[in-house]
Formats: sequence, C-alpha cells, structure tokens
Amino acid sequence: MATVTTAAPRIAVPGVLKHPVLRKLLLLALAAAILVPLANARWASGTWPAALTVDFTEPLTKASVWIIDNRDSHPLFLYFFGHISNAVVLAVRAVYLVLLAAGWAGVTAAASLVAWRVAGFRLAAGTGIAFLACGFLGMWIPTMQTLALMVVAVLASVAVGALLGLAAGLSDRMDRILRPVLDTMQVLPAYAYLLPVVLVFGMGVPAAVLATVVYAAPPMARLTALGLRGADKEVLEAVESLGTTARQRLLTARIPLARKELLLGLNQTIMMALSMAVIASVIGAGGLGDRVYQALGSVDVGAALAAGIPIVLLAVVLDRVTGAAGEALGDEPQPNGRARWAYALVAAVAVAVAGRLAGRLDWPDAWALNIAEPVNRAVDWMTDHLYSGVPVIGGTADWAAHFTTWVLDPVRDTLQWLPWWSVLLIVAALAWLIGTWRTALTAVLAMAAIGVLGVWEPSLDTLSQVLAAVAVTLVLGFATGIAAARSDRVERMLRPVLDVFQTMPQFVYLIPVVALFGVGRAPAVAAAVVYALPAVVRITTQGLRQVDPAALESARSLGATPAQQLRQVQLPLARPALLLAVNQGVVLVLAVVIIGSLVGGGALGYEVVAGLAQGDLATGLVAGAAIVCLGLMLDRVTQPTERRAKKGA
Repeated sequence: MATVTTAAPRIAVPGVLKHPVLRKLLLLALAAAILVPLANARWASGTWPAALTVDFTEPLTKASVWIIDNRDSHPLFLYFFGHISNAVVLAVRAVYLVLLAAGWAGVTAAASLVAWRVAGFRLAAGTGIAFLACGFLGMWIPTMQTLALMVVAVLASVAVGALLGLAAGLSDRMDRILRPVLDTMQVLPAYAYLLPVVLVFGMGVPAAVLATVVYAAPPMARLTALGLRGADKEVLEAVESLGTTARQRLLTARIPLARKELLLGLNQTIMMALSMAVIASVIGAGGLGDRVYQALGSVDVGAALAAGIPIVLLAVVLDRVTGAAGEALGDEPQPNGRARWAYALVAAVAVAVAGRLAGRLDWPDAWALNIAEPVNRAVDWMTDHLYSGVPVIGGTADWAAHFTTWVLDPVRDTLQWLPWWSVLLIVAALAWLIGTWRTALTAVLAMAAIGVLGVWEPSLDTLSQVLAAVAVTLVLGFATGIAAARSDRVERMLRPVLDVFQTMPQFVYLIPVVALFGVGRAPAVAAAVVYALPAVVRITTQGLRQVDPAALESARSLGATPAQQLRQVQLPLARPALLLAVNQGVVLVLAVVIIGSLVGGGALGYEVVAGLAQGDLATGLVAGAAIVCLGLMLDRVTQPTERRAKKGA
C-alpha cells in the first residue's frame, strides 16, 4: 500500500519577509525597539538633548576674529587670498570700465549684433529692447555693475568647471571622486555658499564673485565630463588608428564631439551665475541685486520691481542667446560667417565711437521712467481693497493668514513636538525605503548633525515650510503636468510661460509675493512654490509623454478608459520621472524658502542674514552648515538609487 505523504503547510511569514519594503520596515522596527529605549533612558525624549549639542560659537568666533585680525598681515592672506581678491577686483573693474566706455548705445548695439549673428533678427530686436528697457527703468548703471560681475564670474566658472570636467571625463578615478562632491554642491541652496567666502574675503565684490564661481562651476564640470565620456566610440577608434596622441585625440575628436554639451554647460553656468550674482548682493555684490535687496528691506515693492524687471530681461536674453548658439552647432556653417562676425564687430565699435563723440555715454536722466510710484500706489490700493474684507473669497492677506494658521503652524508644531529620535527614525525609514542603507545612513547623520549644531528647532521650522511648499507644488505640478501630457494645446500654451519662469533668478520671485501677500512665512512659501513649479511640470510632462506607446495601445485594446490608462499604465511606468520631479521640487523649494527669510520667512535663513548683517559670523556659519545638512538630508530622502529607478521603470 502506497504511503501518502502530505506537504507541510507553508508559513506565511517568510513570504512576507521576501518583500523588500516590509523587510526593511521590520529591520528598522527591530533596531528602534533596541535603540529607542536606550536613548530614552540616557537622554530626554522631547527636543534634541542639550547633552548632544556642541557649542561652536566660541571656536568659530575665535577663528573669525583671527582671520579678521590677520587678513592684512598673515602670509596666507597677503600672498594667496590677497592676490586672488585683488585680481577679482581689477578684473571686475576693468570690465565695468569697458562697458561704461562703450556707452549705452555701444553695449546695446554689441548685444543686439551678437544675438543677430547667433539667432537672427527677432532675437536681436528682443535683445535691443531688453537693454533699452534697463535704461528706461533708470537701472543702466546697476545693470552694467551686475553684467561686469557676471562676465568675470562666468569666465572663471567656465575655466574651473571645464578643468574639473576634463579631469572627470578622462579619468574614471577622478570621476568617482568628483561625482559625489558635485552631486552635493548642486543640491545645496545658494545661501550656503555665502558665509565661507565672507569669512575669508570679507564683504564685497571678491566674496560675491568667488561665491558665484563655486555655485556656478558644477554644471559646467558635469556636462563637460558627460560630453567627453559620451563621445562616439567608433570615431575615437578611427582617430586612434591614425596614430594620434592622446592630446591630439582630445583636441581633434573628443572636444569637437562634445560641443553641444559644452555649450549647454555654458548656458547653465550663465543662468546659475546670474542667479547667484543677484543673491550675493547680501554680501556686497552691488548692482541690480542690491537694489532689490534694499527695496525688499523697506517693503518698497515699486523700487524692487524696477530693479527686478532688468534682472528678468537679462536672464531671458542670456538664456535665449546661449540656447540658440547651442542649437546652431549642428547646422551647416554659413558662407562668409567670419566676415559677418567682423562686420558685426565693426558696426558695434562704430556705434560706440559715435556715442562717445556725441557725448552720450551715460543714459540720459530725462529718459528714465519712474515706475516705483505708480506701482506703490497700485500696491496701496491692493492693500486697501484686496488684502482683506473681499466678500465670499476673503483677501490675499486673509489667505496668507489662514495658510499660516491651518497649515504652517500645525506642521511646525508637530515636527517640534515629535521626540528627536522619532524624527531620525522617520528620516531613516524614508531614505532606506527609496534608496539603500548608505542613503539612509547619510540622511540620518545629516539630520543628527543639525541637532549637534544646536539649531534643531529653527531647522524644523524651515523643514515645515519646505514640506508645506512641496505638498502644494506637487499637487499643482502633477495636475498641470498631466494636463500638458494629455493635450498638445495645453503644452504649447504652457511652454513659453515655463521658459520664462525657469530663467528668472530666485530673488525675483519675492517681489510679486510681497505685493500680493505682504511679509511672513506664507509669502516665502508662495515664492518657493512658484519657483519650483515649472521644473515639476516639465519633468512630469516629459515622463508621461515618454511612456511606451505599445503599453498604452495594449490598454486601449482592452477597453481601458483614459482615466484607467493614466492611473494603471502611465503613472506606474513614469514612476522614475515622478520621483525625479519630487526630488527637484524639494531641492528648489528649499533654495527659495531659505531666501524667503528676507520677506519674513524666519528660521535658518533669518539667522544667516542676521549673522551677515550684524557681523556675527559664528551664528551665520552654524545656520549655513545646518542648511547644508538639511539640503543633503532632503536630497537623500527623495532621490531614488539608479537600481530602484530601473525597477520602477
């Protein structure tokens, strides 16, 4: 008689443990069950314990005092930093004097002729109108100051970035070394770069230029390395077979093949340099940014707008000209191209000489239009009629107050109420679920460093503003991106608006929100939402449009409705793009929330500005270091690893 054997019943637990998310959560729960009671017994369970805080005020104050006392006598400053500072000052002054010597007519003509040679008559006309508008607004001299600083900063950024990109593009070892450094530098808010250069160079143009170089060089480095590494292998092999040396291959093959990436790097460097040059007005850069900064300090919206419009015009012109130059690289060279450039140069010089002979170098005061007064009258009218008391809908000030009371205050109070160890545990869980244990460890250490620095509560205040702004940005961005992905007409309507918004420096976004909402945390959040929204919309639209058409066709053949196609096919397949949109939204929101301290955002950004304004570099440096840690933590929490992104795809 055959023996009947029965299979042992399967236990469900191992099957559950095979799921990576549940396995990670169980491991975290086990670690928390062991570590939390120990931490709770050793330290208090509320805010970050004082026993784990290190007071850096005294050593940082001593260091800053030593630097200030020895800036004019120590060999390091006399023979290294001093020469760098003098070279920067001389270079900026030389460019500024050249611009003044060319006069408003010469500068406008030169800019228009360059735009004409690169992209044609329409862009040339737009460039001329943009420069003339700077003069009509009474901002010609500040515009030339900003442009002079920009020229020097961009040249230095391109040189540094190209050298770093060259090293990373030709050496795997250098690429591995530089990649995490450049990754970290590109997620840090611009404010984080101000304090270190001020500590070494003091307030003024040298610190502003060097902060701009450090901020703007990474995109040039990354795109240079990308272009060199992406060169066509077959072309390189063909060149190598001709017996060329490594230097000849670089000059005759690699660099020419990487021209588009190099020009894109130049475009990104110019835009980031303009953004930073405006922000650097906080440390004495002067120019248009200083006009905006002073006007915002006195809540003079009219004066801020008069300086903000030239910044926007300058950003749009620079973006369009460099972008058009990149697109023209693939075209056939025009006949007599060099001769036409020579004609354009001669025409620009002729206009400049004519202006000099006519005594019209400076913009005539009689031609300047005062828009500050009518703008301020309009703002006063808005304050009287739209800020509050509007039937049914309330007013803009009421909206800001309700958002602060119902959203910002509860989120901040909840974060500050949570035990410190629970915040670290939440950060670890989010970072590990979306990445690896290394990602989680980096995020936890960055968050713990904030507590060690002694700025736990201000950092949570900043974090609450970031979370609220990101939530609003993602709701609006995903909805708009889905609409643009499903309708070509909507996408065409949005494209020029997004183009302009993505070229505007961060500082400019503060002007309209102050006019609409006054000052406070809600206006800072509103500026952050408007700044981050274009990137989220574009990445979402691109991700949804790149979904495999075969998958959509299969869903349609099964009778799926458009809503089902979106929910069950497009969104799951576009998951990597959506995660990237979240990451970029978080990074961009943080950058403007920090700057929002200038309009009442408070928290970490306020401590940086207060430290700069009062000469208390210790407070400013600690807050700046906390901003770095917060940016690093948020990037790691929202940045999926490449392996997980591929699985999502």
